[in-house]
Amino acid sequence: MIEIREGGLDEPEVQALLRLHLAAMHANSPAESVHALDLSGLRRDDITFWTAWEDGQLLGCGALKQLDPQHGEIKSMRTDPERLRRGVGAALVSHMLGVARERGYRRISLETGSGPAFEAAHALYRQFGFTECGAFGDYPADDPFSRFMSRVL
Repeated sequence: MIEIREGGLDEPEVQALLRLHLAAMHANSPAESVHALDLSGLRRDDITFWTAWEDGQLLGCGALKQLDPQHGEIKSMRTDPERLRRGVGAALVSHMLGVARERGYRRISLETGSGPAFEAAHALYRQFGFTECGAFGDYPADDPFSRFMSRVL
């Protein structure tokens, strides 16, 4: 059973997973198109970070950033590469959507990469009702390496 825990940024295995996440983003997109957050970015007051665990093993992580009182953004979604296709991403997205509803958000959006390396992420988000949208927040609207998705709650 997957357990979702708030926090965990001080855990060495979580920090290792976040380093892997940033490295993967930089391997698949030019530096100016990488919008993934590092540890200091994830510690901001407008961001809530969660980890997914099973039997003491870290499975993945994700975060929810408040853009405004009615709009949240999914950030830093990553599943441990050895634990892919086991429902980790779905458990994290489901949890974050529930928290977003509790907070009274009316919309959840996200920015992810484009290209083959991101197809599994796109499929996961579509499974939860996310559809393509335009750029939001401070993201550049004309970046071919970014894909924007959103859904109404």
